[in-house]
Amino acid sequence: MQIVLSPPIVLIILILTGLFLSYMVSSLAAPGVASERKFESYACGQRNVTHNVSPDYNQFFPFAFFFTIMHVLVLVVATAPKDALTLPLIYVAAGVLSLMIIFRR
Repeated sequence: MQIVLSPPIVLIILILTGLFLSYMVSSLAAPGVASERKFESYACGQRNVTHNVSPDYNQFFPFAFFFTIMHVLVLVVATAPKDALTLPLIYVAAGVLSLMIIFRR
């Protein structure tokens, strides 16, 4: 029973199950219509857009950095062993310093 529950065997079973289900429901799918534009790129109902949009992430970066720092701090402090107190304290101090830098700008 242990060999059946090993990750490689479970992965193979799931892949085979997915292939089998895909084969069984493929008869329900609508048939494709051949056309000259069938394999063109498609984005939001627009045909090939010639200009590229370059978004500005300057306003997004502080929020992403804040949540990254907070998640790492919580992860380090929550998983630190009871006898190792210095590493979490160093991480908290570095996190507070980085958050002060973010909010100062």
